[in-house]
Amino acid sequence: MTLDRFRHVADRALDPFVGAARTVGLSPNGVSVIAFLLAVAAGGVYAVAASQPLLYLAGAVLVFLNGWLDLVDGALARELNVASSAGDLLDHVLDRYADIVIIVGLAAGVGQWALGIAAVTGVLMTSYLGTQSQAVGLDRVYGGLLGRADRLALVGVVTGIAAFVRPTGLGLDPVGWLLVVFAVVGHLTAFQRFYYAMKALD
Repeated sequence: MTLDRFRHVADRALDPFVGAARTVGLSPNGVSVIAFLLAVAAGGVYAVAASQPLLYLAGAVLVFLNGWLDLVDGALARELNVASSAGDLLDHVLDRYADIVIIVGLAAGVGQWALGIAAVTGVLMTSYLGTQSQAVGLDRVYGGLLGRADRLALVGVVTGIAAFVRPTGLGLDPVGWLLVVFAVVGHLTAFQRFYYAMKALD
């Protein structure tokens, strides 16, 4: 299950935001940079939120805005007819750094560095397999158990819950369990994409 397959549904709600970006003169690359800065802000908030749990709500809002603007930049590029390989590259690079800074912030906040490393490598390998499939002549892969849209949705929901819920089983709070999910399911998703890519290349 992945939310990425429903991008076309979200596209219908983007028109007002694309129009607003055009009105203020933002380029698609500018929107991408703003989305990345929001992710950096979210990571910073998450790094200190464990001591002030209500800050998790602010982080959840920032992550939601990052994900939304990640849709707006592509829609704006299509609207302006300026979609390019350079813009696509910038978007993907900033997305990966955004993923890293959000997960590192989460791990730093709860002091779970081992889980953070496992989670961030799972996320990066998932994304790598998606684009590497395209590099070897296949379509870009968005499928699997946990795509980027799913991750951002989970981060937003779980950190919203973390504002009010304290540690549960095994001494982990909701953020700790979120890192476990990213670590396990992220690598499983990467393996899924690898398997289907190899099968398509046979």
